[in-house]
Amino acid sequence: MTKILVVEDEQYQRELYALELKDEGYDVDQAANGKDAVELVKTNKYDLVILDIRMPEMDGIEALGKILSRDKKIPIIIYTAYSNYKSNFMTWTADAYVTKSSNLDELKNKIKEVLENRSKSK
Repeated sequence: MTKILVVEDEQYQRELYALELKDEGYDVDQAANGKDAVELVKTNKYDLVILDIRMPEMDGIEALGKILSRDKKIPIIIYTAYSNYKSNFMTWTADAYVTKSSNLDELKNKIKEVLENRSKSK
């Protein structure tokens, strides 16, 4: 089963994403900030990480750098309400950048696309 880590500081959004992704057949862990995400990546094997950017303790951009320094192959999707971060060169290291929407179809489609691309490149 594909294991995904959802990193989002808003509890209700995080739980909604996790529930929706579980319904899609994924095994989902959750983290409330970048610091917790980095710790979870150290102790678990994830097939994909979904990262918000604006979070307390450690933002998504810093977490992205720390996660990729541990495992350069782990696919990461930035999922944020702020499209202006697309111009930040640090976000370019992510596999995808999706702007948040009340409809999760775009995120779900991007997850499938990134996972398919990763499996083809192995």
